Amino acid sequence: MVDVSICTSDDVIELAILNQMLIEDERAENTMSLPQLEQRMLDFLSSDYKAFFFSAEGKHVGYALVNTTTTPLYLRQFFICREYRRLGYGKKSFTALLDLLQTTELDIDVYAWNHTGIAFWKSLGFFERCYNMRYKK
Repeated sequence: MVDVSICTSDDVIELAILNQMLIEDERAENTMSLPQLEQRMLDFLSSDYKAFFFSAEGKHVGYALVNTTTTPLYLRQFFICREYRRLGYGKKSFTALLDLLQTTELDIDVYAWNHTGIAFWKSLGFFERCYNMRYKK
């Protein structure tokens, strides 16, 4: 079982650390430092975004960051800690988040090179809608 709890500004340090791990794991182009990620998370929480911790057995196993004002809702960040992967926590956390948000529809973005992430989201029923492309000379 996974519990979902809403985060507050008191949680930005832990959220920034988890976000830094997410950036590393998905090989994102983001080069922000930990203090910059803390400020960015604080800015998110002061806007239309809400962050949520996923907990199991008394420990945080991951988090999500969701824009709760868009239609459909936009899941900007979703992260399961490395030591809890492939144990069912991703699917359980996602299902618990959907229940908490009382929604049946979400949008996400996934890097094209994140084949593991793409496979995970497709296993949950997500489908491709468009391709975001970039030209850089």
